[in-house]
Amino acid sequence: MGFGAELWVAVVAICLATVMMVSAAENESSYDAVQDYKMMPKSLRGRERALCFAKSSRCMLRILRCPAECPERKPKKARKYKGCMIDCSNKCETTCKYRKPNCKGYGAICYDPRFVGGDGVMFYFHGAKEKDFALLSDHHLQINAHFIGTKPEGRKRPYTWVQALGIMFGSHTFTIASKEASTWDESLDHFIFTFDGKAFTIPEEALVEWTPPSLGPIAMKIERIDEANNVNIVVPGIVEIFVSVVPILEKENLMHNYQLPIDNVFAHLEMQFKFFNLSSEVEGILGQTYRPGFNNPVKRGVPMPIMGGEDKYATSSLLSTDCNYCKYSSASSFEGFNVNGIKALSAECTSGDNNGGMVCRR
Repeated sequence: MGFGAELWVAVVAICLATVMMVSAAENESSYDAVQDYKMMPKSLRGRERALCFAKSSRCMLRILRCPAECPERKPKKARKYKGCMIDCSNKCETTCKYRKPNCKGYGAICYDPRFVGGDGVMFYFHGAKEKDFALLSDHHLQINAHFIGTKPEGRKRPYTWVQALGIMFGSHTFTIASKEASTWDESLDHFIFTFDGKAFTIPEEALVEWTPPSLGPIAMKIERIDEANNVNIVVPGIVEIFVSVVPILEKENLMHNYQLPIDNVFAHLEMQFKFFNLSSEVEGILGQTYRPGFNNPVKRGVPMPIMGGEDKYATSSLLSTDCNYCKYSSASSFEGFNVNGIKALSAECTSGDNNGGMVCRR
C-alpha cells in the first residue's frame, strides 16, 4: 500500500470515529463513563467490541475485542463464566475476570482482614471489633469500614472482619452492609443498602441495576452480579467496587480456632476497589498506599505483615470523617469529572423504592 492509500485509510478512520463519537453522545446507553468507551456491534463470532475515547491514552480511537474465552462483559451466569474487562487506559487491552473481588488483586480487602495496597504490598490491619475506620480519605471521597469480631479465650486481640462500608462523595452518603445470619444459605441475599440515609432494596436478579435519584453532575450505579450476595458499585470518575458477602464456615472456624458462637456465621464483606482521580494527599488504611512515593512500613517476607494506624484512622461512626488524618470535605467540587454517561441505562426501568431510585433489567 502506497503512502497516498495509507493517508486515505487514516482519513476514513478518523471520519468514522467522529461519527461514532457523535453517536455516543446521542446514545449514552452503551457508553461506559468509567472506562471511556462505547460499545460497538458484536464481531461475526459474537465477541463484544468497544471503541475507546480515553483522550490521554495511547488507546484513543482504538477498537478492542473481547477474547474468545470471555466474549461478553456481563455473562448472566457470573459464578460460572468470566466477564470481559475492557481497559482503555495505556494498557489498551481486554482480559477475562470473574466479576467478583479478586482477593489477591490490587485494592482488595478480604478475610480477617487482609489488604492488598495500591502499591501491591499485602498486609493485615486488625482494627477493633464494633469500631469504624477510614479505608480511604481524599478531598472528594471518603470510604469507612465497620469492623465486627470475636475474641477467643486466651487471645490478646480479637479476630476482625469488615461488616459494612460507608461511602461519602459530594453531599451524598451510601452504605452497604451484611446482615447477621445464624446459618448460611447462599441463595438468600444478605445485603443491606442505604442512600442518603434511606434504606432501599434491589430485586434479586442477575444484572439488575439500581441508580439513585438525580444527582446533578454526579451519577451512581449498583448492579447485581448474581441473584444474591455479589454487586458492582460505580461512581463514575471516582470509584468502582466489587463487593461480596461471605460467611465463616465450620471448616474455617475450626482451622483458625475462631471459636465462633453457634448462632452466628459472621457474614462479612469481601471487596476490591478501583480508584480514579485520587490526589497525591490521599489518606486511609488502604488509601495511603496509592500516594506517589509511599514507603510502606510493613515487614516483608513474614506470614502476617501488620499495618498499624488505628489512632490515625479511627472514626466515630460509619459515616463520620473525623479521623485524625482524614482529608474529606463534602464541599469538594466534582467539576471536571465526566460522570453523566452512567444515568442513561438501556433496559426496562421502573421506580424501585420510596427513595426515588430507578431499577433497570437488561
